[in-house]
Amino acid sequence: MSDARDLRRAAAARLREAGVASPERDAELLLAHVLDVGLGRLLLVDDVDADQREHYDALVARRAAREPLQHLVGTAAFRHVELAVGPGVFVPRPETELLAGWAIEQAQLVSALVAGERAPVVVDLCTGSGAIARAVADEVPGAEVHAVELDEQAFAWAERNLAGTGVDLRPGDMATAFDDLTGAVDVVVCNPPYIPLEAWESVAVEARDHDPHLALFSGDDGLDAMRVLERRAALLLRPGGVVGAEHADVQGAAAPGVFAASGRWLDVTDHPDLAGRPRYLTARLAR
Repeated sequence: MSDARDLRRAAAARLREAGVASPERDAELLLAHVLDVGLGRLLLVDDVDADQREHYDALVARRAAREPLQHLVGTAAFRHVELAVGPGVFVPRPETELLAGWAIEQAQLVSALVAGERAPVVVDLCTGSGAIARAVADEVPGAEVHAVELDEQAFAWAERNLAGTGVDLRPGDMATAFDDLTGAVDVVVCNPPYIPLEAWESVAVEARDHDPHLALFSGDDGLDAMRVLERRAALLLRPGGVVGAEHADVQGAAAPGVFAASGRWLDVTDHPDLAGRPRYLTARLAR
């Protein structure tokens, strides 16, 4: 038997030395995973048996090598749902929950305005793990939700996460997706790739080495996908419909500028994340 507190302290020190951003938290989450207990009960555990310690040491070593925590535990929390994640899919980040919350609020507004005459129609482009689409389906049960993903591995994860939700998930490119919904969508939401190719070295190891590059990089200025989104959203949305898209914190002017420059949009607005950094834009299609 080993003392659980000593194991956590040693693991946290190892993770801190490896440059992990949240070593204490990760050490706790990994041990809770190994012991199959909630974090609230972890402090009540005194002893860890030999098999559990071996499993824990192996996971800590992988995390110290900067394998994403979510890959090690197999899940990622996103708003009120839990998503299966692993190699081949972009791990959803907490800041994207704000964009999802905006899409949910917009779908709820549409639902109230149409007063039961039809369902609000929401399209999630570049769905990845299916995080935003799953959250919208979970929190706006009457919504008609569609999602598309180009990468085959990510699509398989989205299939798993969206099974049984009623979401219409399709394989394909956001640039050509949903021709059958032209002019019929109320809300388009997207977390596109937005990292400039030249910023490769600045990307966190967990993302650079483990997230699909298709989900990360988007041309020399990071805005290639944003330009595609602007054109596709204008085609899909009803007049007066809305679009929301995440972007890098250094794109607080450039990303909204893509929409403002086209002349197709009203109310182009940028929104901060919880740390006050520019994080996502919204716009309304002119009538």
